[in-house]
Amino acid sequence: MSTKWQLQSKRQKTGALKGKKKKHKKYERARAALHTSIEDKRRIKIKRVRGGNSKKILIATKQANVMINGKAEKAEIKNVVENSADKDFIRRNIITKGAIIETDKGKAVITSRPGQHGTVNAKLIKK
Repeated sequence: MSTKWQLQSKRQKTGALKGKKKKHKKYERARAALHTSIEDKRRIKIKRVRGGNSKKILIATKQANVMINGKAEKAEIKNVVENSADKDFIRRNIITKGAIIETDKGKAVITSRPGQHGTVNAKLIKK
């Protein structure tokens, strides 16, 4: 597997090359994706990020915080109904921001980023 880089474009809007070349730096390297799946046991991985801060990466969960009429309630996730990030994520039950999930309270859309925030927050979809 090759390393992914999060770099600025080497070209300007016109297509001309920008400035002088430089080496890749460690802080420009991307992290491997750890997708959030639906499992009974909640699993979180804590990663050290730039500046000595930490980031909670949610790997597996069965619960979501669902907003219903302005109040947050815990709901059990049954499965992923729709995910515009990747159609394969529906079959694999992978949760990302914008995914529509089926809960015991009804259908809800994910508003948080589970791979960045460490929690699954959602908003109930009105019928």
